[in-house]
Amino acid sequence: MSIKEILQRRQLTDRDLNRVVEMAWEDRTPFEAIEAQFGLTEAEVIRIMKHQMRLRNWKKWRARVQGRATKHRKLRGHKTGRFKASRQKHISLNKIPKR
Repeated sequence: MSIKEILQRRQLTDRDLNRVVEMAWEDRTPFEAIEAQFGLTEAEVIRIMKHQMRLRNWKKWRARVQGRATKHRKLRGHKTGRFKASRQKHISLNKIPKR
C-alpha cells in the first residue's frame, strides 16, 4: 500500500502526519499509542517514516526502535507509565480525549 493510499484511507491531514512522525520519533511513545490515536499499524508508521525521512536517517531510526521496549507496549514494564509527550497538553486538536 502506498503512502497516498494510507493517508487517504486514514484521512490524515498534514498536521496529523507531522504528529505521527513526531510520535514515532519519540522513544517513549509506543506504536500502540499511534494506533489508538490515528488508527495506523506499526507497519504503516514504518512506511510513513521511510517516506518522510532520508534513507540514512531512516536506517538509524529503524535500528533504534527495533526491539526497543519503550516502543512496544508488550515489552514495557510498569515503571514506564502511560504514553504522553511532555508537550502533548499544548497541542490543539488532539484526538486523544482529555481525562
